[in-house]
Amino acid sequence: MSAAVRHLVLVLGDQLDEASSAFDGFDASQDVVWMAEVAEESTHVWSAQQRTTLFLSAMRHFAQNLQARGWPLRYRTLDTPDNRGSLAEELTLAINELRPQTLVLTAPGDWRVLQALRAVARASGVPLDLRDDRHFYSTVRDFTAHAQGRKQLRMEFWYREMRRRHGVLMEGNQPVGGQWNFDADNRAAFGKGGPPTLPAPTRFEPDGITQGVMALVRQRFASHPGQLDHFGWPVTRTQALQSLDAFVRERLPHFGQWQDAMWEGEVWLFHSHLSAALNLKLLNPREVVAAAEAAWRSGHAPLAAVEGFIRQILGWREYVRGIYWTQMPGYLDGNALDAQADLPAFFWTGDTEMACLRDALTQTLRHGYAHHIQRLMVTGLYTLLLGVKPQAVHAWYLAVYVDAVAWVELPNTLGMSQFADGGLMASKPYAASGQYIKRMGNHCQGCRFDPAQSTGAQACPYTTLYWDFLLHHQAMLAHNPRMVMALKHLDRLDGDQRAAIRQAAQAHRVDVGAAG
Repeated sequence: MSAAVRHLVLVLGDQLDEASSAFDGFDASQDVVWMAEVAEESTHVWSAQQRTTLFLSAMRHFAQNLQARGWPLRYRTLDTPDNRGSLAEELTLAINELRPQTLVLTAPGDWRVLQALRAVARASGVPLDLRDDRHFYSTVRDFTAHAQGRKQLRMEFWYREMRRRHGVLMEGNQPVGGQWNFDADNRAAFGKGGPPTLPAPTRFEPDGITQGVMALVRQRFASHPGQLDHFGWPVTRTQALQSLDAFVRERLPHFGQWQDAMWEGEVWLFHSHLSAALNLKLLNPREVVAAAEAAWRSGHAPLAAVEGFIRQILGWREYVRGIYWTQMPGYLDGNALDAQADLPAFFWTGDTEMACLRDALTQTLRHGYAHHIQRLMVTGLYTLLLGVKPQAVHAWYLAVYVDAVAWVELPNTLGMSQFADGGLMASKPYAASGQYIKRMGNHCQGCRFDPAQSTGAQACPYTTLYWDFLLHHQAMLAHNPRMVMALKHLDRLDGDQRAAIRQAAQAHRVDVGAAG
């Protein structure tokens, strides 16, 4: 390693891309790569063991690749005896030892981390060269220009702009098939027979590096939630590419039709399970979108399925990143519904009688994963209706899901799920009764609660809380045209029915320890 360091190239745990902008112009004779595992990243929220293991294992595999290329690397493991425990302190130590002329960093995905690293650079008097993250189709500047003058930021308009700009699923300036989305052809329930025969999920046996990380996590974070017995996430680019190939070949043709369906005990269904690899930068979204589009053009997958999947990446993923970076730091404090309840303790254990919620929580704690409807319309719906403080909901989602990085998790939780931004993202609160869950899966069949009942011993808490939610927020929701029909149903309740619902909802809150 050269005594004089020109660039200290900082690589964070979700920037595992050898084509990253941080490596532009890298010279192994005078530059050094810096990576650090620090406890702070697992303790600023109570990070689940699956999530911490995935990040650390993927980082170590990436570091191994860099070393194989002969690139100078300063890598600090979590169990290094003098590990300082935070990125800021570890970076300060490296700067003091290596005396680089410049720090080079691809823009992080977390406002907190960016501010911490900028503060270190200022305090150390070393210039910070902050570069665009080319992993995305768009820049934050692109989204800022799109958002200019708009009171509401709807994904659909951004998605169409991105489709046109990048020529995805287009014929000239028009969308293939003559329409921008195919929701009418998608999002069906399985029916009484349940899902068809499912392909085995693409999982990977932990190698020596991953096993070492698992042992460290079990020892260091023994009190943290979740389990490691079922760990099988891709931790290398090779594995991530195998997962992409398997999804396109086996699941994509049925993705659109059943992307919103649920079934008790079925964890993986027809979803891609690629979001963690995308967010760690083991996959580039362009290659994922290209693979999906090629599947349609070859006749392997129907247009409705392919468009629905591409919209999640080219539309939604780019959109939530734009929301995050144009709205922070104030976005984190949003609480438009003034929700103040505590998060029930069973969210960390899965110990609840509500079958749909128990299934989603148990699956989450076991695998670090749940698909988007389980997140939005089971766990997220429950906390919305219960009135949990959105910052507590955010901290839980960030802690338990392996694909959770701040830029994607915060807008999805505070904006889409909890309506805490007052409608900047979502045109209405995603509020529903237990009847929605009954329609989209089979959980209600084995549950002691009846989604048709809002009061009484068999009342479904979702249904009780739904009507209570409408009652509590009626004045505010009356101005929302998408809530007109729901409020008309509310008007049919007489005074005694309203009082009984309020009483039942409060009793439930007390029962789960969430009375605010």
